[in-house]
Amino acid sequence: VLQISKDDVTALQCKVVCLIQNGNFKEALSVINTNTKVLTSDIIAFEKAYCEYRLNRIENALKTIQSAGQQTDKLKELYGQVLYRLERYDDCLAAYRDLIRNSQDEYEEERKTNLSAVVAAQSTWEKVMPEDLGLREATYELCYNSACALIGQGKLNEAMKKLRKAEELCRQSLSEDSDVTEEDIEAELAIIHGQMAYIMQLQGRTEDALQLYNQIIKLKPTDVGLLAVIANNIITINKDQNVFDSKKKVKLTNAEGVEHKLSKKQLQAIEFNKALLAMYTNQADQCRKLSASLQSQSPEHLLPVLIQAAQLCREKQHAKAIGLLQDFADQHPANAAEIKLTMAQLKIAQGSVTKACMILRSIEELQHKPGMVSALVTMYSHEEDIDSAIEVFTQAIQWYQQFQPKSPVHLSLIREAANFKLKHGRKKEAISDLEELWKQNPKDVHTLAQLISAYSLVDPEKAKVLSKHLPSSDTMSLKVDVDALENSHGATYVRKKAGKLTGDNQQKEQGQGDVKKKKKKKKGKLPKNYDPKVTPDPERWLPMRERSYYRGRKKGKKKDQVGKGTQGSTTAGSSELDASRTASSPPTSPRPGSAAAVSATSNVIPPRHQKPAGAPATKKKQQQKKKKGAKGGW
Repeated sequence: VLQISKDDVTALQCKVVCLIQNGNFKEALSVINTNTKVLTSDIIAFEKAYCEYRLNRIENALKTIQSAGQQTDKLKELYGQVLYRLERYDDCLAAYRDLIRNSQDEYEEERKTNLSAVVAAQSTWEKVMPEDLGLREATYELCYNSACALIGQGKLNEAMKKLRKAEELCRQSLSEDSDVTEEDIEAELAIIHGQMAYIMQLQGRTEDALQLYNQIIKLKPTDVGLLAVIANNIITINKDQNVFDSKKKVKLTNAEGVEHKLSKKQLQAIEFNKALLAMYTNQADQCRKLSASLQSQSPEHLLPVLIQAAQLCREKQHAKAIGLLQDFADQHPANAAEIKLTMAQLKIAQGSVTKACMILRSIEELQHKPGMVSALVTMYSHEEDIDSAIEVFTQAIQWYQQFQPKSPVHLSLIREAANFKLKHGRKKEAISDLEELWKQNPKDVHTLAQLISAYSLVDPEKAKVLSKHLPSSDTMSLKVDVDALENSHGATYVRKKAGKLTGDNQQKEQGQGDVKKKKKKKKGKLPKNYDPKVTPDPERWLPMRERSYYRGRKKGKKKDQVGKGTQGSTTAGSSELDASRTASSPPTSPRPGSAAAVSATSNVIPPRHQKPAGAPATKKKQQQKKKKGAKGGW
């Protein structure tokens, strides 16, 4: 037809539609652009805008739709999609509401799904509290979008329940189709499982989340956006650990077409993590390049500057890092508080506590905060600068006195200031603070007691006068059962009751817990030949070598020259050398097991108490055995 009539409008329009159906969007757009005289915007506006939308020329698509003379339903549908991709969620929400209100056809369910997706995006990226649209969650897409909105609000447990329901609905709807395999169902469920893993990660269940993320990657889903998000989340779990795995996963975030599937904040988060990964892998130049690119895209964003400062600190260039942060704080006063906190941290790391305090005190919007006051007072106390610490207290108290005089924080700061001053010997200043507290609440007995205690160190007479304001002991007495308290399980003191004396021992009363009885001391056993008339050896408990009468072992003498002659013979002087035959020699102690008895009238000293004349024979035998078996010299 076009060969016969190249300007035939219907034939050109049919050709464009055929090319679109075949996915040849560039060729279709080329046909439209080369025949602009024939294919005017009123005729071909939708097809042109759709081609631009599919080619990710979103701004051009918006201009084409807005320049169309007549806004048809098809153009309105496409207009809503274009606004969603441009992240103009408020306008998008209004467009879909208008479409749902003014159209009645078989695509109503899809429009409601798109509407819920817009609400979820508002809740997630703009932190807007979503309104109840009254949509019946009959499909798994609606359940999934509802779960995403709940995640944006921080309602993680409710979101997980919605995702479980979405998974169930998805399985039911897909299992009805006989052509759908289990692999197809798992591929469709991948995005739901990915969101479940994200909730687990937010809840701190990183091991479960990591396992589920890796299961999804093994399925090799075709959605490059889903793969990029999962890879990024795994990198955030790994942090500075398992860097090799993170370097493999970061490749998934560089896939073609990812930039068209994710929102701007998602893409920005991925780029931040790339810069941090470069820092952790000691790729300093790559880290600087990525952070500089991010800073040029978002000049007011904190993270690029903080990453650059962290990289400088890793290179031991702390002064340069602090200078970089100071320049950013001067250029962007709105974000100066976070930057100055980082600068103070770096100063503390360098040991410059006083300079860190100066930086912290320059953050005017945080000067009166209890956390800031506590930090400054602690740091000044560490530096023994008590005057500056008291000045911090004074400035914070003055701020609350001016703007929030009835705030409980105000009274708490006054009390803490008084305690601090008392601790460091500033009694008069502490007394003025305590008087101020007591004036505001005269019934506060605790403050009055503190005030009296402080005055007792400075003006005892004034302390006596103030003590009259204390309530009497009768009014302060509590109804306490003293006996029950003393006998309680946790009592550290148990009162004794009077008991009867039996012999030399007193019986202790047993309370609720059993009181341990003292064990009777057993009498030691005496030797069988014990003679009470004989005085025991006072050195009997000392080792033989330590006794005063020990003369050492006589060396060189052999017993009776045994074994020197022929078998059975004895030496000539053996009888003369036998000491047992002499009358003056005391009898030897009986051997174990022998039946020898000692007469009761004998004056012989028992073996336990007599002073031995020399070392025992048994010891000599043992030492000889040791010498035989010993190796080497002593």
